[in-house]
Amino acid sequence: MVGLGVIGALLPVMPTTIFLILALACFSKSSPRLEQRLLDHPRFGPGLRRWREQRIVPARAKCFAALGMGAGFVALLLARPPHWVPWLVAAIELSVLLYLLSRPSKP
Repeated sequence: MVGLGVIGALLPVMPTTIFLILALACFSKSSPRLEQRLLDHPRFGPGLRRWREQRIVPARAKCFAALGMGAGFVALLLARPPHWVPWLVAAIELSVLLYLLSRPSKP
């Protein structure tokens, strides 16, 4: 879980809310010390605390997440995978996007 948390925190060049939430979930299950460091981060800590307490995802984070998923999907299509792969990825990304859009943006 610590490894998944590190990957979630460091994978994107510009961390998006979804990766930071993944990192927080993994760290909270495996290492309270690393979880606290992430929650105390000057830039990302307040947003993660709002997520944890009220499930709030800022509108800017929603936009970045949608743009990142869209760019990843386009890259997948350019790689010409088997015909069933884009359908599966589209279904997963759509469900994640619908979940993000259903979360409140303000307290």
